[in-house]
Amino acid sequence: MIRVGIAGAAGYTAGELIRVLISHPQVELRYLQSESHRGEPVGRVHRDLIYTNLKFSDLDLTGIDVLFLCMGHGMSAQFLERHPVPASVRIIDLSHDFRLKSNAGDFIYGLPELNRERIQGAWHVANPGCFATAIELGLLPLAKSGLLPAHVSVFGITGATGAGQKPTEETHYSHRAQNLSVYKAFSHQHLAEIRETLSGQDEDVQTDIAFVPVRGCHARGIMVNAVFESERDLSEIRSVYAACYEGHPFTVMSDEPVYLKQVVNTNYCFVHIERQDRNVLVTSVIDNLLKGASGQAVQNMNLMFGLEETMGLGLKASYF
Repeated sequence: MIRVGIAGAAGYTAGELIRVLISHPQVELRYLQSESHRGEPVGRVHRDLIYTNLKFSDLDLTGIDVLFLCMGHGMSAQFLERHPVPASVRIIDLSHDFRLKSNAGDFIYGLPELNRERIQGAWHVANPGCFATAIELGLLPLAKSGLLPAHVSVFGITGATGAGQKPTEETHYSHRAQNLSVYKAFSHQHLAEIRETLSGQDEDVQTDIAFVPVRGCHARGIMVNAVFESERDLSEIRSVYAACYEGHPFTVMSDEPVYLKQVVNTNYCFVHIERQDRNVLVTSVIDNLLKGASGQAVQNMNLMFGLEETMGLGLKASYF
């Protein structure tokens, strides 16, 4: 059994992680650390988990095999400075602190469709961001094959849970319901890791990604639409994608247009490609809390410990 500890266990991503790991056949949850809820039942915060006997606890780095860091951005690096983790404990970080090569140290970027072999031998993994996952999986086959154009326009819409659990004016129901709003146009924090990931596949191509993120009025799920010009035949482009994702169980090509209900509450990314004249549209959809965060973290854990990549992730979409 893999003995698991979670630091920062009261947030959205930690709640999803607990839900997945409770049913994982090779996991034992050893402790769920939360400074603000120490000693309280987990079900008092994650209200669907009232059937469990789990409680939030103090930090305990002994007797575990892997530590998940589910804290806010900038806090993981501080946590590891204050709390040296034993060398025998693997770490999976869900913040952005170690995603870029300049800050990564020995952390491996945890996109399995790109780094599966490196993740299998890793002790420390930096989980990708949610928008980064959706955009990278939408464009990675082009980058790996040298077909990524010099300019790509990307429009992405995300659910309210992407903003985290702490209430803000933008996540307030009266603002979010029946509303759409652009934020951080061309400057979203995930752009750095996206550009680094995609440009790293072909150093001769430096793609300009014009990314416009939008706050949606739904709770969870990301849809990304990437548009670019290409002279390539659609069948050729689709074959490039099929070859890239062959053997990767959670990224699925669809001949039909894709939508959020197909993937919400799953660890899947569905991708669809279409074109008209010179314009090519690549649509990718994921659940921001699962494939965009905690589900992908469990996928990485499985790879790190030599388990079947899909173990514990046979989740059903909330289709109706």
